[in-house]
Amino acid sequence: MFRKNKDKEIDISSLNNILNTGKKLINIGYFMAIVCLILLGTYLIKEWGILKYIGEFFYVISPIFIGFVIAWFFEPFVSTLQEKKIPRIFGCILVYLFLLGFIFLIAYLFIPSLVSQVRDFVQAAPSIFSNVTNFLLNLVQRFDTGNFIDISALRKEMTSQVTELGMSIGSELPKYLFDAGKAILSGGFNFILGLMIGFYLLFDFYKVNIAIENIIPNTWRDGYKELTHRINTSLRNYVQGVLIVMLLVFITQSIGLTLAGLEAPILFALFCAVTDIIPYFGPYIGAIPAVIVGFTMSPLTGIFVVISIVAVQLLENNFYQPIIMGHTMKLHPVTIMLGLLVFQHFFGILGMVLATPVIACFKVIFLFVAERTGFMKILKGESEGEA
Repeated sequence: MFRKNKDKEIDISSLNNILNTGKKLINIGYFMAIVCLILLGTYLIKEWGILKYIGEFFYVISPIFIGFVIAWFFEPFVSTLQEKKIPRIFGCILVYLFLLGFIFLIAYLFIPSLVSQVRDFVQAAPSIFSNVTNFLLNLVQRFDTGNFIDISALRKEMTSQVTELGMSIGSELPKYLFDAGKAILSGGFNFILGLMIGFYLLFDFYKVNIAIENIIPNTWRDGYKELTHRINTSLRNYVQGVLIVMLLVFITQSIGLTLAGLEAPILFALFCAVTDIIPYFGPYIGAIPAVIVGFTMSPLTGIFVVISIVAVQLLENNFYQPIIMGHTMKLHPVTIMLGLLVFQHFFGILGMVLATPVIACFKVIFLFVAERTGFMKILKGESEGEA
């Protein structure tokens, strides 16, 4: 088989090709084994209910997590001020003054209007439910040209369901308000505590890096610095871009929905901005409630709401995302969509929010390991000496 001529010389070229093919298959097998182990671990975590305990644990330590995120996010700004001969403690104070000033400004400008609009929306909820019922019934009746559906029975059932919903909301409203107030107070307390923890972590954040680097063996230290630098740069750019895009979407959507005449425009604009965190699917999730409520008010209001949402999406897709986000994550759209579907299946809405940055981190780590080990060259069958 490997004989090249009558002298029975070994065909080195054929042998090398077979060996290289074998190496490729082995490396592909390793890669697939790692992927299978990750999927198996994720499945077991879900089936054994470990996520519930993990969620409770993270809720308990949420102030520490909030403080760590704040310190991690603002550490470059404090380090830059420190390089400009500003003491680190003053740099931390300046950063926190800016952060708290921004929070108080947003609260002063939007929270009173938001509370007022929520109250008005709750008062108008019964009529909105009734309009939604009539809208759906008219829609069904319009498309049911063959009279296959008993409209009167459907109307009776939907009216009954809406009535029960309204009565349950009315009877349990104090409980809902109490639970909501309790959640807001608990969340606010955790956030304030997280701000306090974040200040102390921010002041000593560089010491954490030094402590971790001292644990890392000398031969791995340069690689650790390079890898953490790439991950931090990618994630910080992503978080900054997402926050700015959310703010712009909230402002422009508030203006558009107000001009459209929608009830509680700031409330729906806030919902659109929050759901915009989810790539591709988020804008549609945020638009559905606003469009439904708009059409229940009047067809003209619904059309104006659709125009507003489409206009904001055009602004986001053609200006906000390209200019602010650019190619921050450098992920293919198909990769993002697959990640969203997988993370949503295992972790719900929170998984969809975290899917893009987590996948980006995995990509950075994979490319870094591939560079250091020559994994991609091995898969391509290239030797280390080849270009």
